[in-house]
Amino acid sequence: MILTSISLQNYRNIAHAELEPGRELTVICGKNGQGKTNLLEAVWLLTGGKSFRGAKDAELIQEDAEYASVEGSCECAGRENRIRIFIGSSTPGGRRARTARVNGVDYGRATNAAGSFTAVVFDPGHLSLVKGSPEGRRKFLDAALCQLYPGYVTLLRRYTRLVTQKNALLKTYREIPDALSMLDVFDEELSRIGTQVSQKRQEYLALIRPEILRTYHDLSGAREKLDLRYEPCCTETQPLAQVLKKSRPRDLAAGFCTEGPHREDFSLFLDGRPAKSFASQGQQRSAVLSLKLAEAAGAQKITGEHPVMLLDDVLSELDETRQAYLLSRMEYRQTIVTACDPQLFQKTSGKVYRMESGVVRPV
Repeated sequence: MILTSISLQNYRNIAHAELEPGRELTVICGKNGQGKTNLLEAVWLLTGGKSFRGAKDAELIQEDAEYASVEGSCECAGRENRIRIFIGSSTPGGRRARTARVNGVDYGRATNAAGSFTAVVFDPGHLSLVKGSPEGRRKFLDAALCQLYPGYVTLLRRYTRLVTQKNALLKTYREIPDALSMLDVFDEELSRIGTQVSQKRQEYLALIRPEILRTYHDLSGAREKLDLRYEPCCTETQPLAQVLKKSRPRDLAAGFCTEGPHREDFSLFLDGRPAKSFASQGQQRSAVLSLKLAEAAGAQKITGEHPVMLLDDVLSELDETRQAYLLSRMEYRQTIVTACDPQLFQKTSGKVYRMESGVVRPV
């Protein structure tokens, strides 16, 4: 996968920008607050995913502008895709949303373009994958699966809608006639859809787990050992239907669905101790980079195409050994990196751009 060009209009603090990344390394340098991360975020939107910073669509539009757009060209499996993401309202005063066109064809909502362009993003906010809530770790798995298996988007959306509907029923359970039969119907469908969601996550994590552990081993110079343990909601010996049936009394008492893929999690361990409690900032960064590099390697195994790497402020808080290893992993694959100090990349070859007040120029 190669991004050959990208054009932005009215995107956050960027009134207009055009960029032709190098086929391997591209460095976007500049002081903090100039728009470097905004540019990476715009590239990420071409995947069909939401903002990796959790921003709402309306927040992506430049102040006083009616809309924002991101248009990119990429090479994938010998063909070229032209993707346009539009953020705005189709009617004056209407609700703002993201829509997509791929090679001139209207795809409707932007998530439908998933698979047309693939990328892996690292942002300092992703350090929460180690110490943050289970929701962030589930999103890590789901974001990767949505890019690799377009049907997974629909599956996850259906499961989420079912949980929302069941929760609404549980909150008003005593006020609705025949609520017990309705819960049985919800649990039957939740079991069918939820089992597929959980199995996809478990299969994907099993695929990338060896790469995660190997990458951390190399990043740390074999000084530390990372381990990862998944906590699925169901197994072959304990199917989801059985889990949901057993959790019914808790669900009724709590007023929400207490079991299912929406409660799954995985934990990271360093030398046998929970990384959540014992990892330093540098170790957290190394663990998250291991997850992200393994995500990219997994995508290449599944699709035959290495995704574009988007790395925001990636070398901070890494010692020289870890920096050198990471720089070596950037070779021979397209990587777009932001940095305050371009000197960190002086030993590598690649295109360098400077960003100032939302304007990007080649150095």
